Amino acid sequence: MTNHFPVDRKLFDDVMVPNYAPSAVIPVRGKGSRVWDQQDREFIDFAGGIAVNCLGHCHPALVGALKDQADKIWHLSNVMTNEPALRLAKKIVDHTFADKVYFANSGAEANEAALKLARRWALDVHGAGKTQIIAFNQGFHGRTFFTVTVGGQKAYSDGFGPKPGDIDHVDYNDLEALKAIMSDKTCAVMIEPLQGEGGLVSPTQEFIEGVRELCDQHNALLIFDEVQTGVGRTGDLYAYMGVNVVPDILTTAKALGGGFPIGAMITTTELAKHLKIGTHGSTYGGNPLGCAVAEAAFDTVNTPEVLNGVKEKAKRYVAGLNAINAKYNVFKEIRGKGLLIGAVLTEQYQGKAKDFLNAALEEGVMTLVAGANIIRFAPSLVIPDTDIDEGLARFEKAVAKLAK
Repeated sequence: MTNHFPVDRKLFDDVMVPNYAPSAVIPVRGKGSRVWDQQDREFIDFAGGIAVNCLGHCHPALVGALKDQADKIWHLSNVMTNEPALRLAKKIVDHTFADKVYFANSGAEANEAALKLARRWALDVHGAGKTQIIAFNQGFHGRTFFTVTVGGQKAYSDGFGPKPGDIDHVDYNDLEALKAIMSDKTCAVMIEPLQGEGGLVSPTQEFIEGVRELCDQHNALLIFDEVQTGVGRTGDLYAYMGVNVVPDILTTAKALGGGFPIGAMITTTELAKHLKIGTHGSTYGGNPLGCAVAEAAFDTVNTPEVLNGVKEKAKRYVAGLNAINAKYNVFKEIRGKGLLIGAVLTEQYQGKAKDFLNAALEEGVMTLVAGANIIRFAPSLVIPDTDIDEGLARFEKAVAKLAK
C-alpha cells in the first residue's frame, strides 16, 4: 500500500541533494504546450524541459509508442540486441552522414563516448602523442568529469580535484585563436554548431568551415555536440545540415527521446571500428523502451511539415519578441536559430535574466535562461501558433512589470 503524504516544495529541501534550486511550482500534468501545477494553474511551456520536449507533453505518437512497448519488453542488456534499437539506429543512419550508432542515456554520456572514441582512434592510428582536445569558452558538453572539463565554463568544472589533461579552450568564432593552438598533436575539436548554454551564439559560416578545414589539415576529428541543436530544433534535422559542414562524430540526446532519457553518438564505419568489443559500454544504453519512444519522436519530427514549421514558428516568435521590445526596450539582441532563441538583455537589465523568468512564471509562462543576461526559449517544435501568441502576451505582461 502506498503511503500518501504532502508532496510540496518544502519536501525538496528535506530529501533532495541541494545542487538545484527549483521553483515553487510543481507541474503535475501536461498536454501539448500547456502544463498544469498542483493548484491547477495553467502555464504555457516555452522551456520544453530545456529543448527536450520536442513534441510537447503527452504527444499521442510518443504515448502510443511507450504504452505499446511497455507491454512487450523494457530492458535486456547489451548481451542481446533488440528491435526498437535496431530500427532507430537504421533511421538515424539513413537520414544523416553516419554509418554507425552507439546508444547511451544522456547527452553527457554520448559526449563521453565521442571523446573516448576520439582518443582511442588517435592512439590506434597515430600513436601516443596525439591527445590534445580543443573546445570553446562558454561551451557546454555535460557534467561527467571528462565532459565538464571539455566544456568551457570553469564554474562547472572547478573544485573537484585534478582534471583530465590535455584539454584546451579558445573563444568561439575566433578562427585565428584556434589556428594558433592546433597542431598534429590535436586529436579532436569539440564544438556546438550553435552554443546553447553559452548564450545562443551562432557560428559565422567562415568560422565553422574554417574549423573543419583545420581539423582536416591536422588530421584531427571534428566532433559536433548536437545534444541541444539536434532533432529539428534549428529547423534542420541536425544543425550540421544547415551550416553545411559534416563532422566526423556527432552526439544527439535531449529531443531524441522527446522526454524519455536517451542519447546517441553517431559516426562513420572507419572510426567506429576503434570501439571494438569491450572498449566502452552502457547498461541501459539502447534499451527497448527508450528506443521505441525515440523512434516515434524521430519519425514525427523528421518530416518536411515539422521542420519547415520550425522555421515559420521561429519567425513568429522573433517578430513577437521584437514587438515587445519596441515597447519596453529591454533586449539588445534576439538571436539563435529555429526554436532555440535567446533574448539578450540590455545593459540596464544586466544580471536580471532570472527575474524575467520568475516574473514570466507568475504570469503563466515557462521560460529558461542562458547565463545571467539571456532569456532562452526552447518550446515544442509543434507548438500551435495560438500558444505562441498567448505565451508572448503573458511574457509581455511580465516584461511590462519589470520595465516600470
